[in-house]
Amino acid sequence: MPTSIITTDDLRDFKMELLDDIKNLLAKQATGKLKKYLKSSEVMDLLQVSPGTLQNLRINGTLPYSKVGGIIYYDSEEIQNVMDSNRVQHGLNS
Repeated sequence: MPTSIITTDDLRDFKMELLDDIKNLLAKQATGKLKKYLKSSEVMDLLQVSPGTLQNLRINGTLPYSKVGGIIYYDSEEIQNVMDSNRVQHGLNS
């Protein structure tokens, strides 16, 4: 089995490529471009809610959804909009 020598330049190049990949993933996540539609299990993990709570959010119209072939999908942008519109801010009056 042939051996290859890894130089510090090789390691530096690898580090730069890895950092670029991580930056791209973080940028996609920050802009909400990571995944357009989420399944119920993913939304429950994201919002840390139970299946019953997610069902209540669907029934009362809080969380819009689409149903295709028996699978319920949620638009990640709409989830973010619901979270933003229900934000509660408590501030101190100066």
